[in-house]
Amino acid sequence: MDGSIRDWQRHTPQFTPGKNFHHSGAMGPCIVTADEIPDPSVLQLTTFVNGEMMQRGQVADLVFDIPALIEYCSTFSELVPGDIIATGTPGGVGAARTPPVWLQAGDTVEIEIPGVGRLRSPVLDESPALTA
Repeated sequence: MDGSIRDWQRHTPQFTPGKNFHHSGAMGPCIVTADEIPDPSVLQLTTFVNGEMMQRGQVADLVFDIPALIEYCSTFSELVPGDIIATGTPGGVGAARTPPVWLQAGDTVEIEIPGVGRLRSPVLDESPALTA
């Protein structure tokens, strides 16, 4: 689950600043292996916010298929078992809605992929900086 920090994401044409904050990329509690999902293109991802479906998309709808993504990423990074390649997001993101829908403290975001599982994450206020 990618919890983008939109104001930081817009600091540059690259998405990196908005996608690398502490606790903004939830995973788990477990992952599945290739032998459990022989054809990942048939998977469907659905996102819910407070129980309301906000996004739904198929892996088959990716611009580049999984083998092409692995091939490309391996040209600039050594890939080892357990590495995760983030692939993008289905349509329906809150920033693109009219009016926009922004996550608020107290919201619950759930991502479900049948055959893989459901990841539930609460949205929390940022913790105040610790002082000595």
